[in-house]
Amino acid sequence: QVQLVESGGGLVQAGGSLRLSCAASIRTFSSYPMAWYRQAPGKEREFVARISNSGSTLLYANSVKGRFTISRDNAKNMVYLQMNSLKPEDTAVYYCNVVGPGYWGQGTQVTVSS
Repeated sequence: QVQLVESGGGLVQAGGSLRLSCAASIRTFSSYPMAWYRQAPGKEREFVARISNSGSTLLYANSVKGRFTISRDNAKNMVYLQMNSLKPEDTAVYYCNVVGPGYWGQGTQVTVSS
């Protein structure tokens, strides 16, 4: 059974930083691209960032480009999202996703105060 467990969310002031982590219990973790999505209250879930299975190719939403960095550690079955220069509009539940099979974690709340 595949499990994705996100952690690292919390309350931070605007301009601050957080690092989200996602632990994936999937045997073939290194075979899959991984992604982060987020969902703000009353809004649809939106794409944030994606990383190829090797980690060599990165893709970001325009709204986070230059502020967020996605990375992964295939030896540890982990994917990360470093979030800097946070803004109130970054407030959302952040979800980890296995691209392809479509597995999702339970999400971690990020709240940015102004």
